[in-house]
Amino acid sequence: MPTLHWIGKDKVINHHLAVPFKVLAHQYGFDKGNQSATETHSGNKIIHGDNLEALKALLPEYEGRIKCIYIDPPYNTGNEGWVYNDNVNDPKIKKWLHEVVGKEGEDLSRHDKWLCMMYPRLKLLHKLLADDGAIFISLDEIETFHLRSIMNEIFGENNFIAQITLLCNPKGRSQDKYFSTNHEYISIFSKTKKEKDSFSVIKNDTLIEKEYKLVDNSGRYRLLELRNTHREFNRQNRPNLYYPFYINPDTGTVSLEKTSAFNIPVFPLWPDGFEGCWTWGTDLAKKDNYLLVAIKSKGKWKVYRKSYATLTDGENVKKKLFTIWQDSKFYTEKGQSAFGNLFPGLNKNDFPQPKAIDLLSEIFTTCTSNDDIVLDSFAGSGTTAHAVLNLNKQDGGTRKFILIEMEEYAETITAERVKRVMNGYADKEATGGSFDFYELGEPLFNEDGTLNETVGIEKIRRYIFYTETQTALINTLHSKNPYLLDVFNHTAYYFIYEPGTITTLNHGFLSSIQTKAEQYIIYADNCVLTKDFMAKRNIIFKKIPRDITQF
Repeated sequence: MPTLHWIGKDKVINHHLAVPFKVLAHQYGFDKGNQSATETHSGNKIIHGDNLEALKALLPEYEGRIKCIYIDPPYNTGNEGWVYNDNVNDPKIKKWLHEVVGKEGEDLSRHDKWLCMMYPRLKLLHKLLADDGAIFISLDEIETFHLRSIMNEIFGENNFIAQITLLCNPKGRSQDKYFSTNHEYISIFSKTKKEKDSFSVIKNDTLIEKEYKLVDNSGRYRLLELRNTHREFNRQNRPNLYYPFYINPDTGTVSLEKTSAFNIPVFPLWPDGFEGCWTWGTDLAKKDNYLLVAIKSKGKWKVYRKSYATLTDGENVKKKLFTIWQDSKFYTEKGQSAFGNLFPGLNKNDFPQPKAIDLLSEIFTTCTSNDDIVLDSFAGSGTTAHAVLNLNKQDGGTRKFILIEMEEYAETITAERVKRVMNGYADKEATGGSFDFYELGEPLFNEDGTLNETVGIEKIRRYIFYTETQTALINTLHSKNPYLLDVFNHTAYYFIYEPGTITTLNHGFLSSIQTKAEQYIIYADNCVLTKDFMAKRNIIFKKIPRDITQF
């Protein structure tokens, strides 16, 4: 696979590993219209700080758990007038480039700088994305090619889903020289992609049920009515566009491909009748492709209609969408209008080109449901949270949002917008909801490699467990033993740690263990047990802080 090279790439390709791990310092909780020092534990988070460090801080709790990532990074237009400095000459970015890339960074073009900035952030976003999740990235023509190239490296070329062309400015950009650009792009990648697609026709579909009577005692059905009702099944018009499918007898779901699980074929028997088949149709008015599936059940034919689904196989986009989005509700001016209603004292020059709420709602509708988590690491004005809250109000969902914003307006604009949406603004009803606001706190490790005790023992415990299991520590306290982290894959993890005190793994501690496990991994300052003794009892000792992994 061709790869993209630029000045500084060798310095940033693994830079995410060198980023110091910092804890999230809770500032306040917002719940039921009130702000307090109490943490809401709602799952909704707004984080103020460098998104590279913030993304790393999220790993212990969220690696592999984010269902949908949407980012609207700097477009790298060279426009110095934006509140969100858009040519990656922001002083924070320039300082970071000097520290990471070194003197070589003085020769970087603006494209080099953009790639150096984006690459480690995308590496961490890939870690956070769920296996069945999808990432959506908004850009214009300036960096879309470069983005596609590095996304192929990080996410895999085979996991490219689509590139949406978005009509966002029907009047066109006035500053353009030759052609007045009126579109942007949304690039979509998945985390993983299975070889075969499957879909369910039994559950959660529009059902059109009607009895189609037997022609005679031969067992054959009269399908003329079926063909007339659903023109897609009309053999005269579509002689070769209906297909067999395969049933999983255990789940009642259906696949278009035969597999070990989907092993019972349902063949079309045409023209006299069939046991079951599927075909497809297009509703141009609704810009929707759909499937029609006909199944005989208990003497009746049932026809299910569903938006065409690649569904479960990592592609994660629940209906087959068109790659050109031109609905006026997606226009940039809609985002500006909504922002103006939220902040009547400001205008579009104070915060230019926020995304339209309906645009992000459309994205999240395609790939989230229930209590899925949505992450936006270039949060800007907070449109992502606004769209998530609106969707939850519409369908009763409990989706969670995590926003990261490095600029100072993270509190005055981003978080303030979320508060107003939850409380209601202008003529909009309150969505309700709660969130917690965080700053990036101190690093977990001091410069000499020792643990920074000021971050708090619970944050250290969560970090240790994550480095061992790559999963979040849920149960933080155990009555049987306060040093027990948890049991994972038949291994019990212990962290014998007391601030300012030397701890020792000895026979006395072993006698306090009540949790049974196949293996024990125990952290302490010292160990007096022999290697043979520990080997016979499947005990692994790890020394604090030497053996604590820094990632």
